[in-house]
Amino acid sequence: MTQVIAKLGRTTLFLLREMGRMLLFLGATIAWLSRPPFRPVQILKQLHFIGFKSSFVVVLTAAFTGMVLGLQGYYSLRKFGAEAALGSAVALSMIRELGPVLASLMVTARAGSAMTAEIGIMRITEQIDALDTMAINPLQYLISPKFVAALLGVPLLVAIFDVVGIYGGYLVGVELLGVSAGSYWSSIESAVEWKDVYGGILKSFSFGIIISWICCYKGYYTRMSAEGLGTATTEAVVLTSVLILIWDYFLTSVLL
Repeated sequence: MTQVIAKLGRTTLFLLREMGRMLLFLGATIAWLSRPPFRPVQILKQLHFIGFKSSFVVVLTAAFTGMVLGLQGYYSLRKFGAEAALGSAVALSMIRELGPVLASLMVTARAGSAMTAEIGIMRITEQIDALDTMAINPLQYLISPKFVAALLGVPLLVAIFDVVGIYGGYLVGVELLGVSAGSYWSSIESAVEWKDVYGGILKSFSFGIIISWICCYKGYYTRMSAEGLGTATTEAVVLTSVLILIWDYFLTSVLL
């Protein structure tokens, strides 16, 4: 019994230390954002990598998500004679929940894992130590541009996801199943309010912070081995995905 309690205590202390180090990492990254030299070229490169290069998988996911919503929503609403509300059902689902969450998960899988691997390799090959030797702060040079790029890129990808998803629902609902195009768009206009859009924007910004924070942290503190790099990449993707889903629930409960 004593061994079980001791193991539980060690695990709890480890988790508390890890959480504290993660918060200090985030605070230091934000603090370095306001200190020169500013690196706009690095931010643009990271925005291209996180935003533009993730656009294909985001658009593809959005199109088929909207099409599935249109298909399932039509047959569900037809039971109640409410096919005209298909547009509002698709739009609200995309804007409130599916757009921010699925787009962020796609960015995590494509760009987040790459960020962790990139920084982890730099840690293993001692390139980060070399930056310290040259009096270049690694947080400012490596982490801050990725943080800003994710903060800008994820909301833009979410907006693209929403638009493409709504048009995917239109393609199935109107063009394939015969719902009136006028009723599809008018139901969206009457149902979607500013608080729905605002909630989606707030979620996308917060998810961008979570992606850059967790993935960069796991790469920065990678253990000095190939196995450690693989473990860090896996932990980054899993932890980021779980935190996105948990934070989505709390934001939804607050914004309703």
